[in-house]
Amino acid sequence: MLATTDIRARLDDCRAKTATAMRDTEGDPNASVVTVAVVREFLSKADKAGLTPDDATRDAVIELEQAADSAKAAAAADPGLGGAARESVEAAHLAICILKTEV
Repeated sequence: MLATTDIRARLDDCRAKTATAMRDTEGDPNASVVTVAVVREFLSKADKAGLTPDDATRDAVIELEQAADSAKAAAAADPGLGGAARESVEAAHLAICILKTEV
C-alpha cells in the first residue's frame, strides 16, 4: 500500500493525464459529443479525487477508475476519434488502473 503522500502524487499524475486526454479529445474535430462528455466527466472525477480527504482516497480511486473505464469504452466506440486522442484516453485509463492496484 502506498503512503498518503505517494497516493496524492500519483493522483496528481492521473489528473494531468486525464487533462491531456480532455484537451486531445476536445481538440479532435471528429470526436463525438458523447465521447467528449464522457472524458469531461472523467476529468471531473479526477479533480474530485484530488480533493478527497485521506481517509476516503481508496473510494475516490475506485470511482475514478469507473469513470476511466467509461472514457476508454467511449473512445474505443467512437469511429471518428483520432489516434492521439484515443491514445491519451488509454494512457489516463492505464494510470488510474495501476494506481488502483496499489491502494
